[in-house]
Amino acid sequence: MRRIVTLLLGITMAACAGNNGGPPAETDPVLLDPAAAAFAAEPPDTFVARFETTAGTFDIQVIEAWAPEGAKRFYNLVRNGYYDGNRFFRVLPGFMAQVGLHGDPAVSEAWTAQSIPDDPVAQTNGRGMVSFAAQSQPNTRTTQFFINFGDNANLDASRFAPFGRVTNGMEAVDALYSGYGEGAPRGAGPDQGLIRSRGNAYLEEMFPSLDYIRRATILER
Repeated sequence: MRRIVTLLLGITMAACAGNNGGPPAETDPVLLDPAAAAFAAEPPDTFVARFETTAGTFDIQVIEAWAPEGAKRFYNLVRNGYYDGNRFFRVLPGFMAQVGLHGDPAVSEAWTAQSIPDDPVAQTNGRGMVSFAAQSQPNTRTTQFFINFGDNANLDASRFAPFGRVTNGMEAVDALYSGYGEGAPRGAGPDQGLIRSRGNAYLEEMFPSLDYIRRATILER
């Protein structure tokens, strides 16, 4: 258990094209300006974000009261297209699937220091629950999130506050490609520092089987 917590605590400490190639999407300039008003909108009390991926479609229901800071950050990233084209670069069977490093290195650089305060942990990290990743230090959540594959309640004591849950399409999450295993330096999978510096070009060259987000949207009520 302690090893799993340590691995997850370190997931953000390292420094859009599809699996079958194709031209990268042009980056929306707003993504280069985290201070823009576009990222300051207050979320509804509850909302659903739909993720269309190469492994299938799934929905995340977000409950603002569970983790207000996390819900607001997630809402604004999704509504501004931040996650479109992002690869699920760390998928560990029985543990979790992680995403949120942008395919454009300039965007990743812009968001590296844009952390949000920790939320109190009000829900447990059970199967299908969604939480932001963080460093070992407090108040270090930025853009990466993970979806729990199983009962990871041991993470609750380490400030990982679920802000939502997969309510539809968990089979698509289960199907995300996991063949590359843990990332560098602990494993042979993607290196987060190189994702930050080279973006999707690095992942397409070295890890072409990774699944990715085609499009993420906030569903209208």
